[in-house]
Amino acid sequence: MWSPSPRLVSATLFLFLTPSIALAQNDPASTRPTIGLTEALTRTLARNPELMALGYQIGAAEGRLQQAGIAPYPELGVSLQDFAGNDEFQRFDSAETTVAITWVLERGIRQRRVDSALANLSLRTLDVEISQLDVAAETARRFLICLAFQGRLRNAMEGVRLAEETAEAVRMRVSAGGTLEAELARAEAGLARAELLQENYEHELLSAYHRLSSQWGVTQPDFGSVQGDVQTLPADEPFETFLARVDQNPELARFMSQQRLAEAELRVAQARSRPDWRASAGVRRVEATDDLMFVGGITIPLGTRGSNLGLLAETRANIARTEADAAAARVRLETALFVLHQELRHDLQLAARLRNDVIPRIERALIDTRRAYNLGRYSYLELSVVQGELLEANNDLLEASVDAHRLVIEIERLTGMPAVAQ
Repeated sequence: MWSPSPRLVSATLFLFLTPSIALAQNDPASTRPTIGLTEALTRTLARNPELMALGYQIGAAEGRLQQAGIAPYPELGVSLQDFAGNDEFQRFDSAETTVAITWVLERGIRQRRVDSALANLSLRTLDVEISQLDVAAETARRFLICLAFQGRLRNAMEGVRLAEETAEAVRMRVSAGGTLEAELARAEAGLARAELLQENYEHELLSAYHRLSSQWGVTQPDFGSVQGDVQTLPADEPFETFLARVDQNPELARFMSQQRLAEAELRVAQARSRPDWRASAGVRRVEATDDLMFVGGITIPLGTRGSNLGLLAETRANIARTEADAAAARVRLETALFVLHQELRHDLQLAARLRNDVIPRIERALIDTRRAYNLGRYSYLELSVVQGELLEANNDLLEASVDAHRLVIEIERLTGMPAVAQ
């Protein structure tokens, strides 16, 4: 079995190195250990069922390489002539016996078969590496989803806390005769809705944990949370930095290996257009005179010119198609990379404005509004609106951060390298 590529294990780690905030869940899963992205990727690359099956693909290519290097064995031939005739040629008195060994003169075709098998092994190895990248990227996505639901659950728990404070404040005003019972009913309904939202995220988070552990073939997670903080945002790298890494994309490297394989197969086809010669050498014994003599010969096929013209034309067309596919793939990669970079910059700017400008102002407004509500100057409606704005802004910050990290994962998948400095 292959070993995981170091760049696969290091990719996306920057996103989640910051320790996560513990969740105060009343669930047995909260007593289980936490898991980081490094451990999740290591488990995936070692035990993912799909990757395990791909190991046999490498074994098959290695077997083909071994077979390609085997030389054809010589042939032993025995022939008997002029025996069991009539009159003086009866029995074996005038028989001639020839024992000869025949060799196949391959004229370089074996080395060309080896070259083709080596190119095929290289291509299959790249296929496995591409699959490793795909599986690692999917693990990072599922890990990010777990972090996202942990963040949503934290926000929902904060919403419950705010709703409890509000309900208590309204209850005190109702007891003092400062407001109607209807406001308390609305506050208690708001608390119930906040609790329902928290419960919903608890279920979603548990499902996300199961989807993550399935990446390494486990149906019952042995962890209770994932480690990381999605609000630790990556740096805003210039597009040219990402563009310079496009050549590291393993799919482009696969086109190069596919072209090398096609060229090796072309050389094999060209060699086969010159069929093997056969040389033989041996001894002949004449019974009548009891003489021994050496014999030799060579066999050269005739009329073989043009026998592989169709195969040669097909192979040359495959080479040209691979070159065209590689050029088209590069255009798609660079275009997709530009779009992802633009979306990433937008999410980073959005997160920065929410964190630095919007949320601090709403938090100050909430403090003033709660103070005014306790003094009887504001109604429950005004207080609940500001609370809702704060929760919405925190949720927007979380979603922008999650989306930024998702885009980084996709950029890493396109380039085959970490998108930001570790």
